[in-house]
Amino acid sequence: MNPVSHLLTGWVVANTADLTTRDRVLVTLAGVVPDIDGLGVVVEILTEHTSSPLLWYSRYHHVLCHNLGFGILLAVTVALLAVRRWMTTFLALVVFHLHLLGDLVGSRGPDDYQWPIPYLSPFSDRWKLIWTGQWELNAWPNLLITTLLLAATISIAWKKGRS
Repeated sequence: MNPVSHLLTGWVVANTADLTTRDRVLVTLAGVVPDIDGLGVVVEILTEHTSSPLLWYSRYHHVLCHNLGFGILLAVTVALLAVRRWMTTFLALVVFHLHLLGDLVGSRGPDDYQWPIPYLSPFSDRWKLIWTGQWELNAWPNLLITTLLLAATISIAWKKGRS
């Protein structure tokens, strides 16, 4: 799924509980922060025509931050920063796992590459999640999900007076 969908998922889930603004921000960011391992795409593009290209995106996206180890680090960080620690940490873990689920079902590239999710990393290399029915990033299900999340976001913003 695209980062916008992950961000909207985090925001919608953050608004399901009575949280402070700070806690809602933490939950919202927890829904998108696993994609920081995708920022290597900038370096990869800048070095692709050099004698030593850096394949930071190809090698590390869906590896560094799409796993249980990062989820634990994220939970500890959220717990340290949150006002309502238990609820905020719980919701942050929910959106983190929704992020992984979204990538598992809807992140296939145009070259038909299916991003595996190394869930137990860095503790084990055994359990890599992959679904053979994974749809492309720009497929209609992703567009529908993003549209529904945007509608939910607008509705919540309208009803609760926050955006």
